[in-house]
Amino acid sequence: MRAPSLGSWRLIGMVHVGPLPGAPHFDGDLDSTLAGALLDARRLADAGFDALMMENFGDAPFFADDVPKVTVAAMTRVATAIREAVDLPLGINVLRNDALAAVAVAAASGALFIRVNVLAGTMSTDQGPITGRPAEVARLRAAVHPTLQVLADVFVKHAVPPPGLTLSQAARDLWERGGADGIVASGSGTGHPVDFDRLHEIRKVVPDAPLFVGSGVDAATVAELLEICSGVIVGTSVKEAGLTTAPVDPERAAALVKAAG
Repeated sequence: MRAPSLGSWRLIGMVHVGPLPGAPHFDGDLDSTLAGALLDARRLADAGFDALMMENFGDAPFFADDVPKVTVAAMTRVATAIREAVDLPLGINVLRNDALAAVAVAAASGALFIRVNVLAGTMSTDQGPITGRPAEVARLRAAVHPTLQVLADVFVKHAVPPPGLTLSQAARDLWERGGADGIVASGSGTGHPVDFDRLHEIRKVVPDAPLFVGSGVDAATVAELLEICSGVIVGTSVKEAGLTTAPVDPERAAALVKAAG
């Protein structure tokens, strides 16, 4: 049985959390990292976004699929603080692909959904080959957070699929066999726009699946994308000067919400 519907989260705003303890660029001040995440969360909420998603973007270079315990603890602290400060649904993405950690953080913090870059199958990434663990994710979710929603990327960015695997087959497997509650399509990298033909292909093979765009969304494209998709996940284009690592720009965020209608 699937968890409840993803609902009407048309606009999901990204909170790119700065370096956490243990990461190469962590400066020893977790309170400062937390303050930055809360600032972004509040600005996205004030602009009118429907939901938030946070990820440990500042921890690069990333572990492939098993982050240190200190990362799980720090992510939980940040997630809990955001949940207490902003009354919006919250999602968790533990980069690069620690879906089990994401489930744990969500269960401890009360987050409602997670994003998994490689839920099923194998992708070649800048962290090496990553293989999804859908059976383990499904069982942990059932045990600790049964209503948790799982958004799964198909042909995720910064990665290459194995030879012979088609986009249609990968999307169908995620929806019918992998335990995904929604599918995310993205461009080739962070901030890169998605191919509209790719969206139409996914929609054709899994017409009932909630479909989200996971990169490259801006005020110029958001309305057209929402004619095809259930929702969009927005980060880079609403940041100051369009820089992924910069704080959220309130004017850019408000402009995107207005453009979405």
